[in-house]
Amino acid sequence: MTEGQSYDAEAGAALLDMLVESEVSTLKQVPRIVRCIHQWFMTNTDESVEHSLDNTLVELTDAHPHDVVVALLRCAPSCDRAAAAMWRMMVTTSMTTKKVFRELLCVLEDWPLHSTSTCDGDQQDVLALAATRALWEILQMPRFPRGLKVYFPRLLLALLFQVVYSTEQMPDEVDTFWRECQEEGGLPTSPSRFIVLTVKALLCRLGYRLVAFEVERKRGWDTLLHAETHHCAMGLLAREIRVVSRHLNASVASYLVELLSRNEPRCELPAMAFLVEILASPGPNVRAESFLQLVPRYLQSNCSMTRSLLLKGLNVICDTPWMVPKMRFLVQRLTDLLQDADMDMVRMTLSVLRKVVRDPSVPISTPIALQLAERLQPLFDNESWYVRQLSVSIFKKVIERVANDGKKLLKTLVHQSLLPLIFHVFDENKAVAATCRDTLLQATAFLKKEKLRQVVLRDQQTEAMGECLLVECRSRAAEYLGQSLTYVQSPQDSIREAAVAFLGEAQPPRVPPSRAAAQPQPRVLHGQQDSAQWLWSRHCPMWGARGSPPPSPSPALGHHAWGRARAQPCQGQGRLWPGCCGGAALLGRAGAVTGCVFPGVLGQHMRAQPEKFQLVYDAVQHATKDSSPYVQRQALHTLPLLRAAVANGSSRSRLQELQSQLRQAWRRRRPSLWGNGWLCCWGSAQD
Repeated sequence: MTEGQSYDAEAGAALLDMLVESEVSTLKQVPRIVRCIHQWFMTNTDESVEHSLDNTLVELTDAHPHDVVVALLRCAPSCDRAAAAMWRMMVTTSMTTKKVFRELLCVLEDWPLHSTSTCDGDQQDVLALAATRALWEILQMPRFPRGLKVYFPRLLLALLFQVVYSTEQMPDEVDTFWRECQEEGGLPTSPSRFIVLTVKALLCRLGYRLVAFEVERKRGWDTLLHAETHHCAMGLLAREIRVVSRHLNASVASYLVELLSRNEPRCELPAMAFLVEILASPGPNVRAESFLQLVPRYLQSNCSMTRSLLLKGLNVICDTPWMVPKMRFLVQRLTDLLQDADMDMVRMTLSVLRKVVRDPSVPISTPIALQLAERLQPLFDNESWYVRQLSVSIFKKVIERVANDGKKLLKTLVHQSLLPLIFHVFDENKAVAATCRDTLLQATAFLKKEKLRQVVLRDQQTEAMGECLLVECRSRAAEYLGQSLTYVQSPQDSIREAAVAFLGEAQPPRVPPSRAAAQPQPRVLHGQQDSAQWLWSRHCPMWGARGSPPPSPSPALGHHAWGRARAQPCQGQGRLWPGCCGGAALLGRAGAVTGCVFPGVLGQHMRAQPEKFQLVYDAVQHATKDSSPYVQRQALHTLPLLRAAVANGSSRSRLQELQSQLRQAWRRRRPSLWGNGWLCCWGSAQD
C-alpha cells in the first residue's frame, strides 16, 4: 500500500487492522500507518465506511500516543477535514483522551517549534500553532472530552503564553503556515487573534463563560494582544478566575511556580503577573512558601516590571501572619533594594519591609539595623509623602528593636536623624508629621535626651526644638548647620520656614495683649540691671544701649536652677534675645556662661570655616526672596544676626573677657541670685 493510492475502502481498512495487530506497528511503521489512515479518511467520504478505522486508530494511539500525535501534526498541520475527524475520534474514548492531551500539551508549550522525533527516525520540528489548530477542532465537538478538564490549567496557560510569544516573535515558518490555514476560510487574519479565540472557547467549554465575558467587557483580550500590556491582561484574567474557582487557583499556581523555577526568561513577566494575582485568593495559601523560594532569583531580574510584581506578591504574603516569620531571610535583599533608582520600586520595598520589621518574631541584627538606618534617612525628604512616612516609621522600628550590641553603633545615625525629624514634624502632610513626632520621641529616648524629648512632648515650635537640640548636642552643631542648609531649599513652605528659623532667631509669637499683660514678671535684683546693660553695651555695641523688659524663662528648657550644667535662654517680650539664635546661653560648668547658641556654637564653627559661613549667608539671603512671606521675614531677621555673629567673634579676647566678667558677677552675687532662682538680664535690642 502506498500513499496517494486509491483503493477499496473495506480492503484498505482490513489491511490497516492487520498491520496494527502485528508487531510491525511497534517498530518503524507507526508514522506511516497514521499517514495512511489520514489518506483513507481524505479519500473516503461515504458515511457507511466513515467509522471503519475508528478502533484501529484508537488502538494505535493507545499503544503509541507520541508517534501518532506527532505524525498527524506533521502530515496535516492545518487540520483539514480528515485530520479533524481523527482528532475527535482519538479524544472520544477514555483510554486515549488523556494521552492525546498530554502529547498536545508538550507541543503547545514550545513556541514556535517543538523539537521531537518519531520511531522512524524523523526529526522534523512540529509547529506549536498546529497543535493549537487541532485543539480548536477538538473544542468544537458537541460532547465534552473527558481528559480536557484534567489538563485544563496547563492548556490554558500554554495558550496564553502562545499569545504572548506570538506578539513578540513571529517566525517566517509560522507566517507561511498561517497563510495556508487561511485558505480554508473562516479563520482570523492574525495567529494571535486565533489563539485568543481558542482561549475563549476553552474557558466556555469548562464552564468559565462568565470569566471570558468579564475579560471581554474590560477589553482584556485586546490588551493581551500587545507586547507592552500583555502582563496586565494576564493579571486581569487571573483576578477573574480566582473569584470563581479556588481549586483552579491552586492548580494554576502550582504549575506557575514550577514554570518560574525553570528560569525561562520569555515567560517570567506574564507568569509572575498571573501568579501574584492568584496568591491573593482567599483561604489558606500553601503556595506562598513556594513563591518565597523564587524571590532571591527574581529580585535580581533585569526586568523592573518583574521585580515590581514580585514585591507586590510579597506584600500579599505579608498579610498572612504565619508567613511573615518565614520572610526574615529576605530582609537583607530588601534593604539593598532601597538604593534602587526607581522610586516605585523603593515604595513597594518599604511597604514590605514595614510589615516584616513590625513582627516581633523577626529579629533585626546589628549589621542590618545599621544598613537600614543609613539607607532610610535619605528617604525622609522624598517628594512622595507615602515614602516619607514609610521610611520614618521603619526607622522607628529599627531604633526599638535593634540588638543590644548594636545600640552604641546606631547612636551616630540616630543623632544624624534628629534635625530632619524636627523639620518634618512641621511637614505639610499630617500623617508624615505625626509619624515624625513619634519617631523623634523614640529617638530622643534612645539617646537619653530627656530635655529635648520634653520639648517635643509639649509640641514646641522649631525654635524651641532647635535651641534644645543645639544645647544637648553642642558638639554636632556644625553637622546640624550643614543639614539645615539643605532644608532652606525644601519645596515645602513649612519646612523652609523651620530651617530659616533654626538658622536665626525666632519671630515674636503672637501672644494676645491680655495674656501678655497677665504674665508675671520675674524679680530683678538691685544693681543687676545696670551691670547687665553695661556689659552688653560695652561688648555688643552694635545692638545699641536701649533696654528691654526683663526676660522670661525658656519654654524649651524649662524652669531649672542655674546650678546645673545646662543652658538657660534669655528671652524677653516673647522675643528671643538678639544675638542668641534661640536665646540659649551655654554653660561650660555650673554657673559659667560660655556663649549664646548661634554666635557661640554655630558662629564659632562658621568663623573657623569662612566657606561654610558664606554658604549659610547665601542661603539665607536667597530666602529673602522666598515665595512665603513668613520665610522672607525670617530671612530678613536672620541676616543681621549672621553678620553680628562674625563681627562679634572677630576677636576671641572680647568674648573671653565677657565670659570672665560674667563669671565674676555670678560668684559675687550667687547667694542672693540662688534664692530667686534666675539670673535675669536686661538685653538691648536693635530695630
